[in-house]
Amino acid sequence: MLRITVHENDQLMRLELAGKLRAEWVTETEKAWQTAGTGKLIQVDLTKVTAVDEAGRALLRAMVRGGASLIAEGLAMSALVEECRCGEAPSASVGQKEKHTGGVAGILLALVLLPAARVHAQEPQPQPLRLTLRDAVNIALKQNPQVAIANLNLAESQESKTIARAALLPSASLGASQSVDRFNVSALLGTRVGFLPGHAGPFWTTEAGPSFSAPLFDLTLLERWRASKENVRANQAQQTTVREENVELVVSQYLGSLRAAADVTAAEARLELAKALLDLASDQQKSGVGTRIDTLRANVQYQNERQRLSDAESNSNVALYGLSRLLNLDPRQPIELADAESFFETPAVGSDQTIASAYEQRPELKVILAQIKQAELEKRAASAERLPKLSINGDWTLDGLTPATMVPSYQMGASFQVPLFTGGRIHAETATADLEIKKLQQSGQDLRSQIAQEVKTALSQLDAARVAVEAAGIGVTEAHEEVTQAEDRFRAGVTNNIEVITAQDDLARANDNQIAALYGYNQARADLARATGGMEALYSK
Repeated sequence: MLRITVHENDQLMRLELAGKLRAEWVTETEKAWQTAGTGKLIQVDLTKVTAVDEAGRALLRAMVRGGASLIAEGLAMSALVEECRCGEAPSASVGQKEKHTGGVAGILLALVLLPAARVHAQEPQPQPLRLTLRDAVNIALKQNPQVAIANLNLAESQESKTIARAALLPSASLGASQSVDRFNVSALLGTRVGFLPGHAGPFWTTEAGPSFSAPLFDLTLLERWRASKENVRANQAQQTTVREENVELVVSQYLGSLRAAADVTAAEARLELAKALLDLASDQQKSGVGTRIDTLRANVQYQNERQRLSDAESNSNVALYGLSRLLNLDPRQPIELADAESFFETPAVGSDQTIASAYEQRPELKVILAQIKQAELEKRAASAERLPKLSINGDWTLDGLTPATMVPSYQMGASFQVPLFTGGRIHAETATADLEIKKLQQSGQDLRSQIAQEVKTALSQLDAARVAVEAAGIGVTEAHEEVTQAEDRFRAGVTNNIEVITAQDDLARANDNQIAALYGYNQARADLARATGGMEALYSK
């Protein structure tokens, strides 16, 4: 791709080329060059050209012969321009030969450096990626490895359920076999009979046909299938748990990045104010109204604000690096926060975020409840092994010594089994399942207490953050008014700038308090959503 821009007036025509000057673009470039009127100075700007093939070089040499001036920068392009110029120079004198030799060196240098220039041109810096909080959450849910592992675990449990169900269904197969038998007659009868041969055979037999089997009554298989369904529910809830945890991490990091960006904005505003007050103190000192110490105080405050801005920018960059890592993005990809302005908003909280709703929605609790149900079914499956089992099986085949002599035959039967002695295995399996149920019940009780504490803590922190946001907003407004009044007093010569410096420090603290309060409110809102199991529903929809 080549972009051609023409700048022309009465005396000059300037061709600005950007991109790759290759054979497919030579014709268009030549047409643009030939549109120049006679008597005009022609300049060809090659500073933005990234690659030139042989057809492009021929065109550049023709432009030089036509009196055009080539403009380039960088070693590679400069060497290429030197090559085009030297290719048109006569070689009658020694000095001209030396120049031509320099042109050859330039060609070699161009051959070495031009590929590197092309590689550099093919890897431009990516454009900043503007992300809303919702965008960041959705990217994390698609690219996070932990979410992918949870999805695989769920798929694995679904296949296990299919295997357990298959044990309850009839099975059928189709087979064919051919065998040869030869046996010792004496060994078969246990004695030797004189009129019988010592051996019989070999006999070739062929058989082919279907066979089947089906359980008619087996409660153990039924309970294990039901337990596998509960295992699927547990993995579904575990998948939701992993998604909620990842959303929590991304939301927390994004809010931290918003806070860091707000710190940068506040620091920039304070730096501008400090610079204006420093200029005021300097002007008053020059006019004889102010003193040197007032200027020094203002300069010290200005340098402090410069340091604060530098620290804020560094913290903001570090926060964005952490967000990029969570989203598994290219480390070279810069990020912009599209929700920076919404940081100063205080969105409402749903009225349904209570302890009762948390018990219904928290996926961790659903995992334990499904595991308890699964353990109960495993216990019932173990107990059911004491019961009789009934199944049927059979086959239908064609048997014969040769395929031509095969005749139909079949076999059908029923199997009835009653366990009498298992060495205590069934009792041990039942006791193990019962112990697992008790452990899960204890874990569920502890989790319910933890959920209640998290919900109450988040609600309390949210109420406190709401009051803090209101108070911090008032504090910032009054701090700005304090700075204005102190500046007016100093400008009028009523007092020195100690009051101004003090007011600036108060404004800095007020800004920090407001940003901390807003961050606390948004984080408390996210904590409440996590406590009630609604992180993904709140931030990804």
